[in-house]
Amino acid sequence: MDNLDALLKETELLARHMSTYQHELPPDLDSDTKVSEEAKNELIQECEDLWTDMKQCQNKLMVLDAEKLPESDVQLHLLMLKVKALTAECEQWQNKTPDIISQNQDILLAAGKEELKSTDQELEMMLSNVRAKNKKLKSDLEKEERWLDEQQKSVHALTAKLEELKNQASSISQSSIHEKLKTKLQKVGAYKDELLAALGDFLSENFPLLEEQNDRVKRKKGAAELPQVEWTPLADILETLISKVMDSPHDPYIRVKEEFWPPYIEMLLRYGIALRHPEDANRIRLEAFHQ
Repeated sequence: MDNLDALLKETELLARHMSTYQHELPPDLDSDTKVSEEAKNELIQECEDLWTDMKQCQNKLMVLDAEKLPESDVQLHLLMLKVKALTAECEQWQNKTPDIISQNQDILLAAGKEELKSTDQELEMMLSNVRAKNKKLKSDLEKEERWLDEQQKSVHALTAKLEELKNQASSISQSSIHEKLKTKLQKVGAYKDELLAALGDFLSENFPLLEEQNDRVKRKKGAAELPQVEWTPLADILETLISKVMDSPHDPYIRVKEEFWPPYIEMLLRYGIALRHPEDANRIRLEAFHQ
């Protein structure tokens, strides 16, 4: 942002100076500036004289014998010759006084007007480029200012939200957190009791005690045909499976005892409530419904 502002100010200052001194610039030059015939002839004659001198110099150079290059270190010899030539040319330019192209005022006026016209066109192009660049910089500055304003609003909103959260965190004490957790635990315990009661009612209604079933069968088939086994109720089997999976989740399997009524075990396995151990068919576990 600082570099953008500095560059924008610099371009504005340059444009202001150019507009301030615009009235001091020369007016548009007439491209149809005419030069007298005498001045044209004089200029042509000077060019022909220069061309004649150049021809004479070229003829003298052609007459001179070419210097023979040494057989060894040809590249070094050429570089040394180039250094001598450049040194001589530099001394000549330093000792030479610049010549005026012509003494004719008409020619000098036409050349000056042409040079001023070229300079004026270059300045106009530079001014146009500066104005376009200034416009682009203003647009970029407006975008940066809008982005900065949005970021500042976001910072203010986040700061206010942070202060609000800090106030809420400070207002919550350890005792209140303990009371909330205690209330949640009580609700979970009550819900657990409701589930157990509902499960007990369901089991007592649909799966009565096996002693009652044995009494019915005894009356039909006779007591001698029934094994004298004290069967474990289905509710106790389920409670054992639940306790095992909660107390030791790394080893949730229990061994099928003789007191477990086989139809109960088959029912649990068939309906996906319990699973057999993959290596020991006498061990089962409760399906991980809680995961």
